[in-house]
Amino acid sequence: MRARVLAIAVFTASLGCSGVSAVAAAPAPDSADARFVQMAHQSNLAEIAAGHDTQTNAKTTCVKEVGAALVRDHTKLDAELSQLAEKSDVSLPKTPTREQQATLADVRSKAGSAAYDKAWLVAQEAGHIKTLMLIDQQISQGKDAETVTAAKEARPVVAMHLDMVRGGTCHTTT
Repeated sequence: MRARVLAIAVFTASLGCSGVSAVAAAPAPDSADARFVQMAHQSNLAEIAAGHDTQTNAKTTCVKEVGAALVRDHTKLDAELSQLAEKSDVSLPKTPTREQQATLADVRSKAGSAAYDKAWLVAQEAGHIKTLMLIDQQISQGKDAETVTAAKEARPVVAMHLDMVRGGTCHTTT
C-alpha cells in the first residue's frame, strides 16, 4: 500500500524532535512532528471549506473546477492524515485556525462577484506558498520517518495546487 500522504498545511510552524515507538516510528502526541500533523489537518479543513465555497460563490467555471480539485485532494489527504494521527495518538483540532477562518470570511464577503474569484485565487496562492515552506521544513527537519515520507509525497500535490492559482490567475489542469 502506498505510504500515507500528509495533508497540506497553510501556515508555518516550528519543527523539532519527535518520539519513536518500539514497533514503528510515529510522532509522539506532544512532538513537533505531531504539531505538523495537526496543522496539516487544520489546513485540510480550511481547503475543503474554501473549495466547497467556490461551488456556490465563484463566478467562473475555472475557479469552481479548481475548488472541486481542492476538495477532492484535501479530503483524500485528510483521510490518510487522520489514520496517521489515530495510529500515533495525536489529537486533531476540529476547526481551521482563526486566521484561516478569517481569510475565508474575507473572501466570502465578496461572494457572487468577480472580486470573489480574484480574492479566492490570491488567498489560495498565499496559502500554498506557505504550505510548501512548511512541507520543505518538515522534510528537512522532521524526525519521524513516516511523517517525513508523507510530507515528501504531499509536496507534488501542493505544488500542483499552487500552479493552479499562481499569480492570482486560475489555471485548470488537463
